[in-house]
Amino acid sequence: MAGQKLQGMKIAILITDDFEQVEMTEPREALRNEGGVTFLIAPHAGQVQGFKHDMKAKAFDVDMTLDEADPADFDAVMLPGGVISADRLRMETRAREFVTRIDELGKPIAVICHGPWLLVSAGLVSGRTITSYRTLRDDIRNAGGRWLDRGGVLDRNWVSSRNPGDLPVFNRLMVSLFCSYWEAVQRRRRAA
Repeated sequence: MAGQKLQGMKIAILITDDFEQVEMTEPREALRNEGGVTFLIAPHAGQVQGFKHDMKAKAFDVDMTLDEADPADFDAVMLPGGVISADRLRMETRAREFVTRIDELGKPIAVICHGPWLLVSAGLVSGRTITSYRTLRDDIRNAGGRWLDRGGVLDRNWVSSRNPGDLPVFNRLMVSLFCSYWEAVQRRRRAA
């Protein structure tokens, strides 16, 4: 039975073409099952192309572009992986600005596989503990981060995971982190 712990929480999913489809669809479903409202945000309008490893999969409608999206309007961000997608996204100034602002505000960030490249390029990894696909280990360490080879890693407002095989752990940790944050936001709103 679906819960409603994330009811009203707006979650940005930053994405571009050639992302690893399951790393978007399964986390998005886990968030929606708890009442979260997800938005696919890409550098361009139209659709983004998913992949299953190196094979084209489904295309998905973009809800808004990075130029249209204001990080202040969102409560969390999720970053799927995929080598090509993650490499393209890290080169987008607006994507780097988006995750930087989310992190400055202490909002949760969930990231899997090659997704941490964006956090590296945004200069956010120094002093953080994170996991990723194993080929990003040196990038994370060279950026001042601590890389762990674990299915899921929590570090303050971040949760990270290595690959699609870790999705059950990633989804559980992501939903738990997002719920804790959202409950605190709701308590503050009630007290105001």
